[in-house]
Amino acid sequence: MKKENIVLVGGGGHCHSVIDVIEQEDKYNIIGIIDLKENIDKNVFSYKIIGCDDDLEEIFKKCQNAIVTVGHIQSNTLRKTLFNKLKRIGFNLPVIISPLAYVSKHSLIDEGTVIMHQSLINANVKIGKNCIINTKALVEHDCIVENHCHISTSSILNGAVIVTENTFYGSNAVCKQGININGFIKAGSVVK
Repeated sequence: MKKENIVLVGGGGHCHSVIDVIEQEDKYNIIGIIDLKENIDKNVFSYKIIGCDDDLEEIFKKCQNAIVTVGHIQSNTLRKTLFNKLKRIGFNLPVIISPLAYVSKHSLIDEGTVIMHQSLINANVKIGKNCIINTKALVEHDCIVENHCHISTSSILNGAVIVTENTFYGSNAVCKQGININGFIKAGSVVK
């Protein structure tokens, strides 16, 4: 099967992890990375930084798939801005799923979301656009994760939780079932 081309937008630490997932998934050929202008022609692993944000319209002529590979810790403003810019240009933002993750066939994952290694997405889960479901995160049955959220490493969302748009849910956080979660939840939190 011929792999489709994809461009990654953001060349930092989160990009490293997404590259690994894309390589493992083996569905896309990474043609390069978009990053800061001063980093053009540098490499991230074996992939060249081929341009900056100003070059996206020109790159779209050669490659119609893109994924945001900027992380979300303090704020997701840059991730949202890049996602919206890519959509305005016309890019397709595929869902990227690690083959080492489990995603129920009874779940729904929207565009531009990345499901990292060893994540578990259970039945009747809905995950919005441009989310990060990070390594070893557990999203239990009937959860809704709205757009532009980051469910961080080894965190647990118990059943029927609603995570509102733009939320950061920190590493090893755990919550009671059936609640709404909003904002910045620090690592190790117990949310009741």
